[in-house]
Order: sequence, then C-alpha cells, then structure tokens
Amino acid sequence: MNLKYLRLNVFTSVMRPFSIRWRRNRMRAFTALMGIEAGIPVLDLGGQPMIWDSVPTPLDITILNLPGVALTGTVSHHKIRYVEGDACKVVGFKEGQFECVFSNSVIEHVGPAGKQADFAREVRRLGKSYWVQTPCKLFPIEPHCGMPFWWFYPAKLRHYFIERWRRKLPAWTESIENTRVLSKVDFQALFPEATIQVEKVLGIPKSYVAYFSRSKF
Repeated sequence: MNLKYLRLNVFTSVMRPFSIRWRRNRMRAFTALMGIEAGIPVLDLGGQPMIWDSVPTPLDITILNLPGVALTGTVSHHKIRYVEGDACKVVGFKEGQFECVFSNSVIEHVGPAGKQADFAREVRRLGKSYWVQTPCKLFPIEPHCGMPFWWFYPAKLRHYFIERWRRKLPAWTESIENTRVLSKVDFQALFPEATIQVEKVLGIPKSYVAYFSRSKF
C-alpha cells in the first residue's frame, strides 16, 4: 500500500460498512417518505447507479453527472439513462418533467453559495417533487476528509491541513477544499417550501434532507 494514501485508505475501509448501512436506510426512508411507485420518472442529479440497488421498486431513472463521472456499466433492475451535464444549469429538460428529483450528498460539492443556489433552483424547476440530502457539520466525523469536528477548526488550522494534504493528494485535496457544507438555516433558505428532516446516528445529527411533493404519483 502506498503510504501517502494510508490514512485515506484506512478511513475509507473503516467507514465502508457503516456507509453502506446508512445508505440503505436512507433509501428505504426515501421510498417510504416520497411514496415512490413503480415506473415513475426520476432525475438523479450528480449520483451513481449503485445507490438505487436499495430501492426494490423498478423506476425510470435519469442520472445526470459531469462527463466521465457516472459508472455507466452497472447492471440494475431499474431502467437507467445517463446524461452528461451541469446540475447547476440543466439543459434539455422542461419544467416539472420529472415526478421526483433526487440528490444525495451533491449540493455541498457544486461550488460557492451562488452555485448552490443555482443547483437548488434546478431541483425545484425540474421536479414535481424532490428529495435532497446533504451532510451536517455537527456530526463528529467529517465524511469527506475523515477529520473529527473539521468545520470547527480555526480557518488557519484547516488551511494548514489542506496545504499538507495537497503535496500528496492534490486531486482529493481540491475536492475537500471545494466542499461547502450548509447549515440547516441555509439549507432551508435554498428550499423554502420543503420540510427539512434531520437524520441522526446515536442521537447525533448526521445529515439534512429537504423533501417536497406537489402531487401524489
């Protein structure tokens, strides 16, 4: 094992079984909460097909992602179409075209506040209903870099770690540096008509979910 990846690989290995369980629970909650029915058209902004393995109901899913990012060779019981594009400025789809727009842990990666607002507008424009999840900075372990209480470090300390990581893992570090985690208040402001649900692990807030439905499927 390359030593420069040791901490990252250890963190990923330790967290993998927990992440899989949390993801399955989240998708079961999504299915029940949104009243998902077979065959409805769903737009997944920035996702990957594997997350849908936990949803037994067969759906008509369109996955929009940046060029070369989506794992298009995945076998699925769903009907999945892959589209390349910018989730902050989606072209080719009309207003309300999808019964549900879905996004899991994406909005924190799209860029600064203006880009996050663009992303939220596209979610609200394209779906009759939507379900958007994002991590909560109150959770003790930051899910992207694995550091405890990362968002409570002084800016200078975070910068120190960023510059140290950049020498070894520049691409990964850029992703961490560009992650912008939202507060519950800011998240609600982006999705004003949505209900904000707090996901918890052992009573500790882990993530927020904004969900809204204009109609039953």
